[in-house]
Amino acid sequence: FHQMESNGEQIKTFIFGNKTKQNPTDGSETLKILIPELLLPGYSFYTWPSAQVLAWFLWERRLSLPNKRVLELGAGTSLPGIVAAKCGAHVTLSDCSTLPKTLQHIQRCCRLNSLTPGKDIEVVGLTWGLFLDQIFQLGPIDFIIGSDIFYDPSVFEDILVTVSFLLEANPQARFLVAYQERSSDWCIETLLKKWGLQCNIVDTEHLGSELGIDSQELMGNHTIHLLEVTRRS
Repeated sequence: FHQMESNGEQIKTFIFGNKTKQNPTDGSETLKILIPELLLPGYSFYTWPSAQVLAWFLWERRLSLPNKRVLELGAGTSLPGIVAAKCGAHVTLSDCSTLPKTLQHIQRCCRLNSLTPGKDIEVVGLTWGLFLDQIFQLGPIDFIIGSDIFYDPSVFEDILVTVSFLLEANPQARFLVAYQERSSDWCIETLLKKWGLQCNIVDTEHLGSELGIDSQELMGNHTIHLLEVTRRS
């Protein structure tokens, strides 16, 4: 990933496609995403390794994304959501309603990738655990996505309450979440059961391998899991 400095921002370039470029057909397709990062306190202005893992997972399934309705929770720099939008999905990026600088930065990330908020992509304030107007105005959803939003155990239940509500309104939808394992003591299994949810671990061992990408390189030597959460049947 290439980096450069610009106006107090660090702009990272993420390239999705065939690293070896030996496949003359589908593998030669590439996508370039520019993500501006700011040296500010908080989690929202940096692209965490989990976001890259989820973005690659979506890229490998890009042929299934056109016209899908995708909501990203805790979007931050929005790499996965922007990839989905570039692959033809109808994407809504969301982050905490009380963090206007974060929402402004999401809009900046969109514009830098030629996506106009309100036209090509939506940006909304959505606070986990609060049922305000925004959550009722989202409309139908096929996928909820999130990366590294399970970093603080005090918000785990707020996240799952929100996901449970959205999956109840969209029974066929799925919640795809990538998270970095920081403590073996952190567990959401009890909360999943409490809110009528179930999860499956998605295999990421071979993520990117067909395109010459080393999954461990993507994860930055961290332990990153990808989960698919659905309503309990």
